[in-house]
Amino acid sequence: MTNDAIVIGSGIGGLVTATQLAAKGAKVLVLERYLIPGGSAGYFERQGYRFDVGASMIFGLGQKGTTNLLTRALSSVNVSQEAIADPVQIHYHLPQGLDLKVDRVYEKFLQNLIAHFRHEEQGIRRFYDECQKVFKCLNSMDLLSLEEPRYLLRVFFQHPLACLGLAKYLPQNAGDVARRYIKDPQLLKFIDMECYCWSVVPSDMTPMINAGMVFSDRHYGGVNYPKGGVGQIAQKLVDGLEKAGGQIQYQARVTKILTEQGKAVGVQLANGKVYRGKRIVSNATRWDTFAQLLPPEAMPDNEKKWQQNYQKSPSFLSLHIGVKESVLPVGTECHHILLEDWEKMTDAEGTVFVSIPTLLDPDLAPNGYHIIHAFTPHWIDDWQKLSPSEYEAKKEKAAWRIIDRLEKLFPGLDAALDYLEVGTPRTHRRFLGREDGTYGPIPRRNLWGLLNMPFNRTAIPGLYCVGDSTFPGQGLNAVAFSGFACAHRIAVDLGL
Repeated sequence: MTNDAIVIGSGIGGLVTATQLAAKGAKVLVLERYLIPGGSAGYFERQGYRFDVGASMIFGLGQKGTTNLLTRALSSVNVSQEAIADPVQIHYHLPQGLDLKVDRVYEKFLQNLIAHFRHEEQGIRRFYDECQKVFKCLNSMDLLSLEEPRYLLRVFFQHPLACLGLAKYLPQNAGDVARRYIKDPQLLKFIDMECYCWSVVPSDMTPMINAGMVFSDRHYGGVNYPKGGVGQIAQKLVDGLEKAGGQIQYQARVTKILTEQGKAVGVQLANGKVYRGKRIVSNATRWDTFAQLLPPEAMPDNEKKWQQNYQKSPSFLSLHIGVKESVLPVGTECHHILLEDWEKMTDAEGTVFVSIPTLLDPDLAPNGYHIIHAFTPHWIDDWQKLSPSEYEAKKEKAAWRIIDRLEKLFPGLDAALDYLEVGTPRTHRRFLGREDGTYGPIPRRNLWGLLNMPFNRTAIPGLYCVGDSTFPGQGLNAVAFSGFACAHRIAVDLGL
């Protein structure tokens, strides 16, 4: 029996593609190498703690507009997810005493920032207001496949001004726009960090459309934490997929995409089992898709060109910590970013990201304890060719370097530790099946905004890509967008 679509991997992009297609009546099979769905939006449990694998700053779970893509993906298959509003997106602890909270209320955030840069008040307002313009364009239309001409035409006739507005921003990066209005070098560094904390590159390399989305949605739909942990989003999507007649198989590691006469027609698992499908969707990274699942010598020219424009972002060193609740001062926010030296922002261990999801959902930890998830960029090369004992010693050393820095924010952290688990880029590679444990593509140099990001179709007929190495890039809401777009394109191709 041939499936209409086979989806390789159950990250959020793959699950949104699968659920959207199943909701339209397609016969869909999802193949997941691990024991649970979600990929880097998964979870694991230890000694009464439920830890998120990746970040817990979640966009897309709002209740209004059209950019709340996670809410919309869930409701498409008749499931929903309770979410807890986070009043502050990030508490920044930056060099030169730049201590600042990004409040959910837009004007409050602007006032907080202007208090540090009074002479740049006009520039600050102009830059962030321009981000709001981008967001309003996006938020006025149904976000589906930009590869589908009839959809583009329909959207253009319904929202001509919004479309022209977005077209103007497609080739621009956030840094280009920021420098039009802002001169203060420290404030420009702050805008770099505002971009870096989700795009893993400075503002010069962060597309303006993505920046407009993130910098505005945090004040519109807001940052909302899923009750029960981030892993619940994937679990609910799987429930919806199965209700709609789709299937998911776990411990089903795809090792090969099968082609006949140049067209993708099926997949083969590690155990030799073959499944055939009219359309094959890879939620693996483009590196894994075109160098591991397909013969590297058959790589299409446009993929080679893409790899010349984009490189793998670093992976992370992750500390999953359980601590006594007494260590967190009253009024501590859920998300923090710590950087002591602007010059080290993009270095390994330069920037430390911190999430304390139990401040929003106490049920994730035993009574009287909190979870602190601290992570910092790291490259896999630093973790290769080590004996098991060298590897453990290196992990321990790195973890204590981070804990020492966190002590500045949370004095007494070391003494209050109840549980510590350390993950390295090797851990990310092993559990997420992503080459080098990467968290997605980053530009090798300044590119023209989003214009270089590939859409879902590939040069191999019948094969589509979804997830963070397709338009519009990284982040749960972004990969949900790529899932909506991919499913829309496939539905049109299948005549659904």
